Amino acid sequence: VQLQASGGGLVQAGGSLRLSCAASGGTFSNYRMAWFRQAPGKEREFVSVISRSGRTTTFATSVRGRFTISRDNAKNTVYLQMNSLKPDDTAAYYCAANPATSDSLSSYYRTSAYEYWGQGTEVTVSS
Repeated sequence: VQLQASGGGLVQAGGSLRLSCAASGGTFSNYRMAWFRQAPGKEREFVSVISRSGRTTTFATSVRGRFTISRDNAKNTVYLQMNSLKPDDTAAYYCAANPATSDSLSSYYRTSAYEYWGQGTEVTVSS
């Protein structure tokens, strides 16, 4: 499956952005979808994950309450709505996918748990 992320940009602290990740080449509803981010000089870190049905979601502590994740299986797209952005949110954001046989989110925080990755979309939050 191929993943194409978009929606990044420059925003002031306190602002909002919505990232999108469009998937092609597979049956989208069979995949668990996630967002990770990587700031310069840092390791890639988990942000959020959504189960194949969309009924189950999980967030990193640093973004919980500010970010939401959703998916539209009819449009083969997963979204990350980011509100109340902080300078610490500045990073390249990557969407990831892995085939799932159920709504299980086991090992959701590990980069190794995802077989497919999109290119990053840059998010810069100015103070």
